[in-house]
Amino acid sequence: MSKRKWLPREEFAATLPKATFVGAVCFTAEDDRPVQLRAAYSSTHPWQWPGGVAEPGERPWETAVRECREETGLRLEGPPKLLATVFGLPGKDWPPATVEWDFDAGRLTLGQLAGIVLDPDEHDEVRALAVPGRQGLMPGRDHNRLAAVMAARTAGIPAYSDTWEWEF
Repeated sequence: MSKRKWLPREEFAATLPKATFVGAVCFTAEDDRPVQLRAAYSSTHPWQWPGGVAEPGERPWETAVRECREETGLRLEGPPKLLATVFGLPGKDWPPATVEWDFDAGRLTLGQLAGIVLDPDEHDEVRALAVPGRQGLMPGRDHNRLAAVMAARTAGIPAYSDTWEWEF
C-alpha cells in the first residue's frame, strides 16, 4: 500500500478554483411586483437587484446590506432570509466563478419606493414590474432566474440556480 503524498497547504490552496462572492437583496412593491434597478454599466444584464461583490472580510448578508445602502439609500435590518443561491462558472470575460446569495428584503411602501436614491454611475432607473412584464427587458436566463427567485419567495423555500455566467 502506497502512502499518499499531501501537498503543503499553500500549494494545495493555489490549485483550488477562485470565486467571487456576491450578496444581493430582492424587494417587491406592495403588490408583490419585483423591484429592480437598471444597470448603467451593463446592457448584457440590464435589470438587477441591489447587490454586489463582497469586500475582503465581508459576509454575504453584510455585502447585501452595504450594497443596498450604497445603491438605493435604503437601510436593511436583519435577520437575513435567504431566497436563492446562484452559481456561475468562470468565463473568458470574468475568470473567477461567482457564488451569489439573494436575500428577501421584504415589501417597499410607495413612499420607500419613491425615496430610492440611485447612484447614477451604477443605475439609472428603478422599476416595479410583474415577472411576465420583464420578459422582453432582460435575457432569458436572467428572466428565468428572476422567476425562480420570486417562486422561492412565494413558496418560502430557497432556490438554487447554476447558470449564472457573467457576460459583459
